[in-house]
Amino acid sequence: MKILIADKFPELFIQKLKENKIEVIYNPKLGEKDLPDAAKDVDCIVVRSTIVNKETIQKSTNLKLIIRAGAGVNNIDIKAANEKGVAVSNCPGKNSIAVAELTIGLMIALDRRIPHNVIDFKQGKWNKGEYSNARGLYGKTLAIIGFGNIGKEVAKRALAFGMKVYAKDIAKVEYEGVTEFNNFEEILPIADVISIHLPATAETKNLFNEELFNLMKDGAIFINTSRAEVVDEDALIKAVKDKNLKVGLDVFNGEPEEKTGTVSSRLQELENVYVTHHIGASTEQAQNAVAEETVKIILTYMTNGLVLNCVNK
Repeated sequence: MKILIADKFPELFIQKLKENKIEVIYNPKLGEKDLPDAAKDVDCIVVRSTIVNKETIQKSTNLKLIIRAGAGVNNIDIKAANEKGVAVSNCPGKNSIAVAELTIGLMIALDRRIPHNVIDFKQGKWNKGEYSNARGLYGKTLAIIGFGNIGKEVAKRALAFGMKVYAKDIAKVEYEGVTEFNNFEEILPIADVISIHLPATAETKNLFNEELFNLMKDGAIFINTSRAEVVDEDALIKAVKDKNLKVGLDVFNGEPEEKTGTVSSRLQELENVYVTHHIGASTEQAQNAVAEETVKIILTYMTNGLVLNCVNK
């Protein structure tokens, strides 16, 4: 079996694949445009953020399996895979803690304005009076939109902070200490923090639009560590200016596919917006858990043809 790993992957787990007599091509610098040639004769492609498009799938003569070393599969052309009979699998829940930790980190950073503190200090400015007016998270109301594995991990940590936690999901919310809500109209006007944990689907595209941002209280904290497509960026920028929203994002429109380089976004102009580099799942702990699941999927498929966590429809 020949496998192409087109994103960063722990060496320990590459060796585990090789120990099972699997040929591994490891090139974490590959991008979407490189994949059609790089994957033309492999049996399996493993990616994290690299896009597997229709051309890659069609040009690959031996491709049988695509694995997303993570949860969401919106960077893989599922339709093209279905048409060619290629199975698509993922690793749900393995990076939930890492994304939850970043979410909480962004909440604290926005409330205490930690990046601004650090930048001023490094520039020789002392401004204790300016930074001594944080609201604090204890006793504040958190609305979690999307209560899957990540949402639950965020709730667990927020409850430990003494926050009042509300949640909404397509499934019934049953979690000790968390109150379910059904309508945005009832929760957004009272939420101090809103945290988004949704997949990118036709139903969630631009879900957070001008109408929903208008429901939010002035100065609320808005966090999105899920998918950029869920948020109407024009409406978000307007809300930041009109309602003084404090925003933490790990995803945004026009995000570079490359691992390094330059970046340009209108969000850079906004004082109250902190953007991280799509690193939600990028902890050593999470990547090892994802890699272990990826190896399990590959070995199971190689042994008996069963595709674990198959997402094809």
